Amino acid sequence: MASPFTLPIINLELYLKSKDTPEVIQECKKAANALRDYGALLVKDPRVTEADNGRFLDLLEDYFAQPHEIKIQDARPEFGYQVGVTPEYTEEPKCKKDPHCQDVIAQIPEGNRPLESKGPDPKWRFFWRIGEQPKQTKFSQLNADPVIPAAFKDTWAITMNIWGNQMHEAIRLVTEMTSIGFGMAADTLTDLIKYGPHLLAPTASDLEKFGKNGTVLAGFHYDLNFLTIHGKSRFPGLNIWSHNGNEKVAVRVPDGHLLVQAGKQLEWLTGGQVKAGYHEVVVTEDTVKAIEKAKITRPLRPLWRISSTFFLHIASDKILKPLPPFQDNFQQYPPIMTGDQVKRELGLIELMSV
Repeated sequence: MASPFTLPIINLELYLKSKDTPEVIQECKKAANALRDYGALLVKDPRVTEADNGRFLDLLEDYFAQPHEIKIQDARPEFGYQVGVTPEYTEEPKCKKDPHCQDVIAQIPEGNRPLESKGPDPKWRFFWRIGEQPKQTKFSQLNADPVIPAAFKDTWAITMNIWGNQMHEAIRLVTEMTSIGFGMAADTLTDLIKYGPHLLAPTASDLEKFGKNGTVLAGFHYDLNFLTIHGKSRFPGLNIWSHNGNEKVAVRVPDGHLLVQAGKQLEWLTGGQVKAGYHEVVVTEDTVKAIEKAKITRPLRPLWRISSTFFLHIASDKILKPLPPFQDNFQQYPPIMTGDQVKRELGLIELMSV
């Protein structure tokens, strides 16, 4: 059973006002320690509003409420679904193909293990590129042009870019603070993310079809990228596992806050000092309660669980390897071009042939 837990909260307002006071340096260390100890943290950014999150969620609810045959026109499997829509039952939980991930599950106490996935995830996803694109790259497949849904051509780019740029700027500051917190220069990590294939990547689950308690919407996995940031979903259900892997935690995101999770690329750069955080999304009793409440308070709205997720990436042509402040764990984390790491991970979840 997942236990409720409040993650450390990082106040970005302090960093926005001054970057070198003792209070700010302590906040930077707090961010680095939270990622090391929990693989996750909460962020309070005064520039990000619930109203903007709400407009984004409304747009995605309306998009995913469209018929299957309309949405499927926005899929780009030839690019590994790295732009446009990914249909339900396409993305496989990586543990089904990853022996290490299966070992991780086996070591978790039985009462805290993830719910078993029966097959590919029933969630949809949409990938929208955010940030500057590289002028030249060996990985054009990971840096493809965006897809704009036909029915939303007048509002899609504006709404997606407003929310995506807010997420991008918030997570960029967290990246700076993390760099300082680990004793590196502020731009050590931000230099690596410049021109990365960053993605606003909302997931969507049809709760009319998949709203039964115990349904796995996104099976046990970690994120392949550098850092992931989320706004608050209208329906709970995200569980994460503590650094030692023994405790299953039901994430509670307060209003006006953002959730940040460590990804595999950060684990690589820290030589394993920060671990990519394992998590799942499932329908819980709290999810069912939120569904019943939505039927009463928002009876005319589509009943879809949307995650306002943003994936921050290291640039595809950069080399992933443990940075100097960390133990030279090159045997476990050998140097690899980031684009190759991404393509390998996408192969594990059935999104790209490698």
